[in-house]
Amino acid sequence: MSATAAAILVLAAGTYAFRLVGPALHGRVTLPDRVRELLTAGAVVLLVALLATGALTEGGGFAGWARPAGVLAGAALAWRRAPFAVVVLGAAGVTAVLRAVGVG
Repeated sequence: MSATAAAILVLAAGTYAFRLVGPALHGRVTLPDRVRELLTAGAVVLLVALLATGALTEGGGFAGWARPAGVLAGAALAWRRAPFAVVVLGAAGVTAVLRAVGVG
């Protein structure tokens, strides 16, 4: 067996184990309220970091102003509770228009 196949099998088993642990331990393990708050905050921070990385960088450098403007437009539409398709199309549209006029 190659090292790649072994790595894939180990990762698959680990993923399955993580998925199995949640339902198996549900109700048996209780977390303190402070830990729950920290986990929630950590998830939000991780999602914001991923959004910022995806919105602002491309190929290790700055992505230009069109992409962050599109993300802001999408965020504004989502904040106004627009349907998901409208949010995605609005963000893509703003980005496309700005790139078409040379904003980059």
